[in-house]
Amino acid sequence: MGCTPNASHSPVFLLLGFSRARISPNLLFLLFLAIYLATIMGNVTLVLLISRDSRLHSPMYYLLRGLSVIDMGLSTVTLPQLLAHLVSNYPAIPAARCLAQFFFFYAFGVTDTLVISVMALDRYVAICDPLHYHSVMNRRLCARLLALSWMVSIVHTMLHVGLLLPLYWAGDAKGNVNLPHFFCDHRPLLRASCSDIHSNELAIFLEGGFLMLGPCALIVLSYVRIGATILRLPSAAGRHRAVSTCGSHLTMVGFLYGTIIWVYFQPSSQNSQEQDMVASVMYTAITPLANPFVYSLRNKDVKSALHRLLGWGKVISLPKSHFG
Repeated sequence: MGCTPNASHSPVFLLLGFSRARISPNLLFLLFLAIYLATIMGNVTLVLLISRDSRLHSPMYYLLRGLSVIDMGLSTVTLPQLLAHLVSNYPAIPAARCLAQFFFFYAFGVTDTLVISVMALDRYVAICDPLHYHSVMNRRLCARLLALSWMVSIVHTMLHVGLLLPLYWAGDAKGNVNLPHFFCDHRPLLRASCSDIHSNELAIFLEGGFLMLGPCALIVLSYVRIGATILRLPSAAGRHRAVSTCGSHLTMVGFLYGTIIWVYFQPSSQNSQEQDMVASVMYTAITPLANPFVYSLRNKDVKSALHRLLGWGKVISLPKSHFG
């Protein structure tokens, strides 16, 4: 695809992802507003519970609190702008803001996947080596793992932003470039470019694939060992308790990694732009919304902490857990 003389490094992008939707913009606005508010309220509640209740001061909840903060950031990067564009006749975003949104979306998104893999490691130590759990998964190690996740994510994101900067986009007579998406995501930006994008595609499959493969391998190996340990437990009650502590995490792992692989690691010809956008809605809006509810509704400690916070009667006292 060749670039025309009016091609530019810094066009104005028109985000037209929902312009052909069969649902009215007003209804979409109310739907995404409800999703965004529920996401913020659910994650803020979880952060407050974990911060205030000493019974939740364990490594697992420390990581879960970090995940909630990331989920709020991931939603805030995309959904407020979508809401503004749904009530606008000109859903435009300048190139500089588009790249900034791309940077923060990628940074939050990649950190999200890395923290979920760290949570798998936490479950592995808790179930396979419970006697040393608090000495191994202490607060210092958790903080370092979270910091490392952020560092890897930012370096990864800067690489892909750097590969986008030299690209040209050919716009219309007014310099506008149509993006059939609701935010500045990687695939739509590459599809709309008139430049050679082979280096970008190669980076997605090689560097991005390696970054996905590492956490996926850690999660798979952790749960293989966890499964073997659970099968050796003598009591059915112990096996049920171990499975219940991992079920929520496995649900979100499958949901998040499945949608990401669907969008980013298939050849461009294998999936349509509409399918990409549906999958993007799942991991930018639905996953951050679901995380606090999936992790809390099946968790007695979190439900007990919520009851204590709201003062809903006397709750049975649970033993305190401490960071090592």
